[in-house]
Amino acid sequence: MGYALSKPGMDGYSCKAEPSGNAAFSKQDPHVFNINHEIFQLTKLQSEPCEGLHKGKLSGRKMPMSTVRMLCGRETNCSGLGKFSLSDRSHILGRYLPVNGPWPIDRMDTRAYVSQFSADGSLFVAGFQGSHIRIYDVDNDWKVKKNIHARSLRWTITDTSLSPDQHFLVYASMSPIVHIVDVGSATRESLANVTEIHDGLDFSSDDDGVYSFGIFSVKYSNDGRELVAGSSDDSIYVYDLEANKLTTRIPAHSADVNTVTFADETGNLIFSGSDDNLCKVWDRRCLITQGLAAGVLTGHLEGITFIDSRGDGRYFISNGKDQMIKLWDIRKMSCGVKCPRPIISDWDYRWMEYPSHAKQLRHPYDQSLATYQGHSVLRTLIRCYFSPPHSTGQRYIYTGSHDNSVYIYDVVTGAQVARLDCHQLTVRDCSWHPYYPMLVSSSWDGLIARWEFSGNDEAPAWSKNNWAGVEDPLFRAIYL
Repeated sequence: MGYALSKPGMDGYSCKAEPSGNAAFSKQDPHVFNINHEIFQLTKLQSEPCEGLHKGKLSGRKMPMSTVRMLCGRETNCSGLGKFSLSDRSHILGRYLPVNGPWPIDRMDTRAYVSQFSADGSLFVAGFQGSHIRIYDVDNDWKVKKNIHARSLRWTITDTSLSPDQHFLVYASMSPIVHIVDVGSATRESLANVTEIHDGLDFSSDDDGVYSFGIFSVKYSNDGRELVAGSSDDSIYVYDLEANKLTTRIPAHSADVNTVTFADETGNLIFSGSDDNLCKVWDRRCLITQGLAAGVLTGHLEGITFIDSRGDGRYFISNGKDQMIKLWDIRKMSCGVKCPRPIISDWDYRWMEYPSHAKQLRHPYDQSLATYQGHSVLRTLIRCYFSPPHSTGQRYIYTGSHDNSVYIYDVVTGAQVARLDCHQLTVRDCSWHPYYPMLVSSSWDGLIARWEFSGNDEAPAWSKNNWAGVEDPLFRAIYL
């Protein structure tokens, strides 16, 4: 059975708070990139008004252009498009951060591990440790569209990925079998192989047993024809959905591959991050002849938990167990590791706090462009992302945190511009709506919470104190 998928067409968008925070550490400067740096210029192009409006701007003005002025510029067709340009829209919406709330969406009695909006924002997927994956209809008052009871789960749902056409969902656990579910079927209660077939895609390359390795990360390619996965056997796998078979296994790292992603729409480049503290770039066009990584990026002192690509095949960010997010440019990569990292002895992120003295350590050959600090990466593989290009021009980076919060940083200045705090336990994942100022956080306390810039309903009086009455013995045994 083949699973060749097509990409859907996407259009549409919609629209204040900008709380200040502590500045995060930047490698080149404690507060800002050099104005001539390319990432500064790219971010500015994606989030600044059109040239026609700039010409009428008062010289030396530092404040963002007012919405009223932007609307006047649209009426006089300053952009020449007869409407807001993408950068105009990002300039307006990027100021209105999703910091109001939270509005509870759902709460389960097991840990929430993964969450994501669909590409058009109409669906939201949340995966829980207790074998449940729920798909919510965002435009229909967040009603559960599909309640998936996972098959052959081992430990937890480690990752999910929705196909570009939103017809299929794959989910992974600590097993080499990735399961695929038909999201578009009429069945609401999707019980594996009882009410609905959950086809198993076998990522094992030989007869080494059902539980020979686990998959930490799985992603669809942009054309929906392939899956890439990172595993506990230090490898990267590529699965051809059209041919319904594994096509590539790359012995990629010297420790668990915690995160993988395609770098851009072509699918030729793959980024990977591992517990060996390295980020690597893989060019599939050269793998057959060379079998080696196209390059290595050094700078993290501990393992990498997640990687998110900017989508241009050049820049990406990584979250690390050294409590840092780093921004990378693959043009700075080297052919190998040049020197060892400083060693933090007798430290285990799964149950120990990060040593205070280690927060001041830096890799002597750090190749990253900038470092963002303030959040906490402990106990689990916490994820980080660029904010959406459509509504913010990728002006921000946001991440979950072990201190039960979501942090938002400014890409260029490194400043912490917001901290969203309502959970009682680790926020492992979070997702920003592709078009609206809306963000959803998912936590180990089982709560899925929605944050917005504004809403039609008044935000409920929700805080950590709401959990004070929780008496679930299982909850207390596992978490407290």
